[in-house]
Amino acid sequence: MVAIPNGVTVSVTGNKITVKGPKGTVEREFKEKGLSIKVEGKEIVVSNVGKLPKATLGSIQAHVQNMVIGAEKGYEKKMQVLYAHFPVTLEIKGKTFFIKNFIGEKKPREAEIIGDTKIAVKGADVSITGPNKEHVGQTVSNIRTAVKIRNRDPRIFQDGLYVVE
Repeated sequence: MVAIPNGVTVSVTGNKITVKGPKGTVEREFKEKGLSIKVEGKEIVVSNVGKLPKATLGSIQAHVQNMVIGAEKGYEKKMQVLYAHFPVTLEIKGKTFFIKNFIGEKKPREAEIIGDTKIAVKGADVSITGPNKEHVGQTVSNIRTAVKIRNRDPRIFQDGLYVVE
């Protein structure tokens, strides 16, 4: 059972759950067979109708809990730009995050922004926020993958964007 806090509304249609709150809306459809999701009062009840393992049921319950927390409080990751020789410029255009002049490269590196995730750049600090924990995490991962340095000694070239919080 997952408690529904004040200010958050939950609607369930089959195995599709939608959670709306002050920080945004999170939707997800669970494809597992033998799963029952119901809203009873101020709780979301995830139960087993078929032969789902307990671990799978616990995972689904954790996903629902993350959805409720994200809709109520949101998720935030903070990153910081580090460079030694070439000053890096960060830019956001639509759903793409550009890292320009990274280790002196002419072509900017790109990272995709997933879902309703928002990126704020203030100097060397980058803040990634959103209601969906998975989308925020995947956006951070996309940025880390974009700035991965290949064909150079990583002990010398330590430039990049690093998660600090």
